[in-house]
Amino acid sequence: METWTGAEARLLREVALRLSLRDFADLLGIPSRTVSKWEAGGAALVPRPHMQAILDTVLERADPAARTRFESALTERQAVPLVQSGAVLGDLVSVTAQVPEFDDLSRRELLRLMTMAGTLIALPGLEDLDWERIEHLADGSRRVDSETLGEYAALNGHLWRVFALAKTKRHTYPLVREHLDVLVSALQRSHGEQVHRELCSLIADLFQLAGEIFFDSNRYTDAAHCYTLAASAGKEAGAYDLWATALTRHAFIGVYEHQHATARPMLDLAAGVASKGNPGLSTRFWVSTVQAQVQAGLGDLAACQRALDHADQVHHLSGQVHTDGWLRFDGSRLPEERGACYVTLQRADLAEQALDAALRADISTRRRGGVLTDLASLGLQQRDLDQLVIHADAAVEVAQTTGSGWVERKLTGLHRQLAPLAGEPRVDQLSQKLASFTTATS
Repeated sequence: METWTGAEARLLREVALRLSLRDFADLLGIPSRTVSKWEAGGAALVPRPHMQAILDTVLERADPAARTRFESALTERQAVPLVQSGAVLGDLVSVTAQVPEFDDLSRRELLRLMTMAGTLIALPGLEDLDWERIEHLADGSRRVDSETLGEYAALNGHLWRVFALAKTKRHTYPLVREHLDVLVSALQRSHGEQVHRELCSLIADLFQLAGEIFFDSNRYTDAAHCYTLAASAGKEAGAYDLWATALTRHAFIGVYEHQHATARPMLDLAAGVASKGNPGLSTRFWVSTVQAQVQAGLGDLAACQRALDHADQVHHLSGQVHTDGWLRFDGSRLPEERGACYVTLQRADLAEQALDAALRADISTRRRGGVLTDLASLGLQQRDLDQLVIHADAAVEVAQTTGSGWVERKLTGLHRQLAPLAGEPRVDQLSQKLASFTTATS
């Protein structure tokens, strides 16, 4: 290498040598926090001259396969266009594909932003603040006006679409964290209560996206922190729908961890908040869908069906019933949601028809993995080993292809149900295949 930066060091560690941060630091003979600092700095951070020589030596001594991986990754990264304010969606997807998952350093940076944002959101007496003085103290930063807010909102929308399109959701995280930094900085220099509230709405939106990234990676505590901040920001903005969706996402963590009784009160709150929102949006119907999952977990078929029937009323709405980001419920997911609820209730007669309809629909690969896992669970309940193994194998392939923590978690739940069939060769083989997910998510 002519000059090593943090970006090349990360490629050497992750792609070429396939080492953990700690093992790579030990190889170089330096503290792991130094490597974290390099990688966080990316292409803008250049290690000192003596470290340049050490990195050269490590690359020279690597085996041929590792050197080939490094050269290929370096060529591919250099071909990726820079993300600029006017970047097209395809450029954003290309960039996120090159970004590795978050580490402890970047998570701490997010917590710093959350702490700052939480303080700024909670500032009392907004009407009494001297906004002109705040502007003067903002190191010459430009005024946050309607045009700037429009740019911020557009980038929020881009990031949600990148998240939806990304094969591995966590690759979206560095871009989200960077834009959160921009929004929090803007919140420090906002001018007037209306701009402050609009910035809070944008922050409520983007912290929900950060939470979704963590949730998909099975980092539920981190996701809960994000959803909590998003709910506070939505409340401050007076954005009832944003506030309700943040509460619902937070409650869904409890649903997913089978803590249904704990999740129910928060969903009741979310339903109350959603009732004050925009009647043209689908928020309240999405809340009902999650409430149906809670009722299924509690074994109440009648209450579950009532909630699903209420959610089905989303089809009576007209116009734009959802956003492209924080609210994406339009009723198209109801067949798979019904199927999942009926599997939980062990009502095979109701579940099979709903899940088959979901599988025939045009759904994302990640959602298909969830439906396949539910069909495998249905096969297990009916002691239909063909259905169990065929659908579970297909779901495993989806999990391996997408890296989705959500699908992996569902497969972990399936694995825990296989014990009664231990000793059956096909089941034992499937159990061994699923064991990797159990280890990763337990």
